[in-house]
Amino acid sequence: MPRKLAAGNWKMNGTTAALSELASIGHADIDVLICPPATLIAAAAAAAGDGLSIGGQDCHTGISGAHTGDIAAPMLADAGAKYVIVGHSERRTDHGETSETVRAKAEAALAAGLTPIICIGETLAEREAGATLQILTDQLAASTPDDATGANTVIAYEPVWAIGTGLVATTDQIAEVHAHLRADLTARFGAAGTDIALLYGGSVKAANAVEIFATPEVNGALVGGASLKASDFQPIVDALAAS
Repeated sequence: MPRKLAAGNWKMNGTTAALSELASIGHADIDVLICPPATLIAAAAAAAGDGLSIGGQDCHTGISGAHTGDIAAPMLADAGAKYVIVGHSERRTDHGETSETVRAKAEAALAAGLTPIICIGETLAEREAGATLQILTDQLAASTPDDATGANTVIAYEPVWAIGTGLVATTDQIAEVHAHLRADLTARFGAAGTDIALLYGGSVKAANAVEIFATPEVNGALVGGASLKASDFQPIVDALAAS
């Protein structure tokens, strides 16, 4: 069975003062992760307790080189990161990242000993056109390395239209997508595909976490704004642990 993971993505938020939030975040029975800005990774890794891991928000496809402003996966690992988010819709949209680029980043993460959290998701226009499942199948196939397993890879479904908008997919919509993704993973990877964690992301909050985590094939969440404060994020963590 996939291990449960509650992951928080701080995005472009947080300075040193925000590290005080980490003291109240974590759990002994599930995996809990905070991905702060790169400037805070080393300090966050030092401040995190046993029940909390730290990750990066992106990495380059290469291990080093003339790439000003980029960060390589080995650098993240050296700073204390255990995970890295790749393919977030904001990277795909703002930086024009393709699924092939996302796959190369995931492969770089695996080579560095990091667990990539590979993000996929459809736009509102794609959903309204009835193309959701095909879009996600295509993104999943092109973004996921061939050596992905439950031990080294996580998939996050984030409907683009529900990120930071306050909109949340219905549990029926989430169930349909996660069942479809699980079928895709098992078709490609066999038994190993049943162990890859599937996270839901898209305006997850304490108020809707219990309902979301009761949905079949939802093994956790990738949380944005609600992960910035321990008082908002820890109830989500606790809801996942109790699910």
